[in-house]
Amino acid sequence: MKSESEQRAGLLYGIGAYGMWGLVPLFWPLLKPAGSVEILAHRMVWSLAVVGIALLALKRWGWIRELIRSPRKLGLIAVAATVITVNWGLYIWSVNTGHVVEASLGYFINPLVTIAMGVLLLKERLRPAQWAAVGIGLAAVVVLAIGYGQPPWISLTLAFSFAVYGLVKKKVNIGGLESLAAETAIQFLPALAFLLWLSADGGSTFGAQGGGHAALLAATGLVTAIPLVCFGAAAIRVPLSTLGLLQYLAPVFQFLLGVVYFHEAMPAERWAGFALVWLALTCLTWDALRTARRSKAEAARAIAQAKAQLQAQERVEVEALAKDPARVQAQVQAQVQAQVEVQALAPAQNPATAQAPAQAPAARLSPKDAPAAAAGSPAGD
Repeated sequence: MKSESEQRAGLLYGIGAYGMWGLVPLFWPLLKPAGSVEILAHRMVWSLAVVGIALLALKRWGWIRELIRSPRKLGLIAVAATVITVNWGLYIWSVNTGHVVEASLGYFINPLVTIAMGVLLLKERLRPAQWAAVGIGLAAVVVLAIGYGQPPWISLTLAFSFAVYGLVKKKVNIGGLESLAAETAIQFLPALAFLLWLSADGGSTFGAQGGGHAALLAATGLVTAIPLVCFGAAAIRVPLSTLGLLQYLAPVFQFLLGVVYFHEAMPAERWAGFALVWLALTCLTWDALRTARRSKAEAARAIAQAKAQLQAQERVEVEALAKDPARVQAQVQAQVQAQVEVQALAPAQNPATAQAPAQAPAARLSPKDAPAAAAGSPAGD
């Protein structure tokens, strides 16, 4: 069980990770006049550099050999790199073109999309509250589509791309830094080629807008890696249910920035759609917390039953021994005899006679016991 100080540190790491993801819309406009594709390419290149330095400092390279030897995992990493490229690029474009609120909606409905994918792809069975949440989420999409005059394609693309990304990462099952390093390694050459072409064509802003702007473009690697490191530190210190609640910090911050800071319009139908999404997430969170409490109670009950059964068995054995003194005496004699044999088999203090006692047990082994003795010997190791 984690100590209180570790859980408190994990909570702070989690708030830091999701807080940074929630405030990142403030960063992307600083990179203008660079276009979204140029920003995306810099993010790929500098992320690999930052993660590579981190792995070098931590001396965590053993996973590379295992990954190379697994074509299936390499293929899944390529899929993950592709969908996260779509997700990153669309998000940057959305923020820099005034669609922060719609982008936040994508991360609000991401848990609902993840559940729907679990049903459709993994054949998972949903509890009634989860079905209700998914149904309310679909109603929210319909209301928003009517309000926008078209489906909220930015939100849906962000939600589905991130859900696919999460599903693939679950299948690959490697650490966060390692996974990001592998994904950006796949992204690196196309991104670098684009940046070189853009520079040769005279369209690059890197260096052309001054050293400060170039430093900000290079900082995209830190903006990508630091929240991930904080998330990894939180994941090993706090319960999954806590992380599940913290994940809503990011879209909440993004939504508030879109409305309060960027002054994006929020007509009545958009408020109605968001209200339905929040209602769906409330159902989902309530169900998750209730299930976690129930599972914890069942585990505690099972442990208590096991302890009670063990104590009852011990009482039965004690009562049986109390009724049979001869049996108690026989067990005591057997223990004394075992101690005498152990002392007899102990190596003698005289080095000249140490070899004989060491060989004595082997001489008494039967032929069927010989393989077991060989397996436990240093030669068998």
